[in-house]
Amino acid sequence: MKYLILIYSNPQSRAAWETMSDEARMEFGRAHMRFGESLAESGELIVSEGLADPSLGKRVTVQEGTTMTSDGPYAEAKEYVAGLYLVEADSIEHVVQRASVLPDAAHGGIEVRPVFDHSILDL
Repeated sequence: MKYLILIYSNPQSRAAWETMSDEARMEFGRAHMRFGESLAESGELIVSEGLADPSLGKRVTVQEGTTMTSDGPYAEAKEYVAGLYLVEADSIEHVVQRASVLPDAAHGGIEVRPVFDHSILDL
């Protein structure tokens, strides 16, 4: 089954980042690199990506057949998705255990969610 590990940026994680030394920030990045490499070596990694700041995004809506866009940020959210790992694993418990080593976990910035299995739909 596929699972998405969502990495969130939130006020607590941003405050922690601001107080980190350059070396601590480098180790933070290296921890993500090691995690991605470990998932790749085990065959669990499908893709991983960091996301640009929400202010660089666009909100897309369609009304009466007309597509409209607006510049981000498009929500007054204090928390936003900063990155993701898409993995293949046997259980959510396994993915939670794997994701717990990420430095973001110390700031409540990780969510593990199953990917919807479209094969159950009778289309």
